[in-house]
Amino acid sequence: MDLDGFQRVIADTYLERDAERGVPATVAWLAEELGELAQAVRKGTPPEQLHELGDVLAWLASLANQLDLSLAEAVQRYANGCPRCEAAPCTCAP
Repeated sequence: MDLDGFQRVIADTYLERDAERGVPATVAWLAEELGELAQAVRKGTPPEQLHELGDVLAWLASLANQLDLSLAEAVQRYANGCPRCEAAPCTCAP
């Protein structure tokens, strides 16, 4: 599934409910899921990590939907590698 398709599935499944909660609540849920991903990376198994990655992506898609923005368009910033030096791997000074 591509990003546009994923974002549509999330919109079809959750947009009405998530929009009722609003953007601030969606950002809070995204932050919570990111914390769960961090914990899974530190202490979890690969299946747990994969589960949490999916949750983070779903909440990110929900946020993009509420902001009427495209994740596929957002990732274009990195289409040529690093957005600053446009190299892959990045050659910017650390």
